[in-house]
Amino acid sequence: MKYPNGVKLTVGSKGPRGVKFIGDKGWINIAVHGASLTASDGSLLRSVIQPDEIHLHASPGGHREDFIQAVKTRGETVCTAEVGHRTNSACCLAEIVMLLGRKLKWDPKTEKFDNDDEANRMVGRVMREPWTL
Repeated sequence: MKYPNGVKLTVGSKGPRGVKFIGDKGWINIAVHGASLTASDGSLLRSVIQPDEIHLHASPGGHREDFIQAVKTRGETVCTAEVGHRTNSACCLAEIVMLLGRKLKWDPKTEKFDNDDEANRMVGRVMREPWTL
């Protein structure tokens, strides 16, 4: 996937399940199970985030525990509803691309594929009566 700001997202099946961030100084991989971190260069893991740099919300217990704590404290979750929606959308869209085996163009504003009725039918499903949106 190519985002308008130049960020590229690549989906693959090699290696441990997780997320790998690749930058101009190397990569960091976060494995889903065990939340282990690996990096192309160990110094990336020892790097200290400076006060004027971006600090992310800590979530030592994972997303589930983070959500429970937010409910209990009326605090924020590490992942907002919008970020969760967009993250899940990217995963679902990647699966549609893999199933169809062709390049597709997604419009995030309309949440539809440009000029591809077959792909758009895969975005949702027909709801059973009496359920509607």
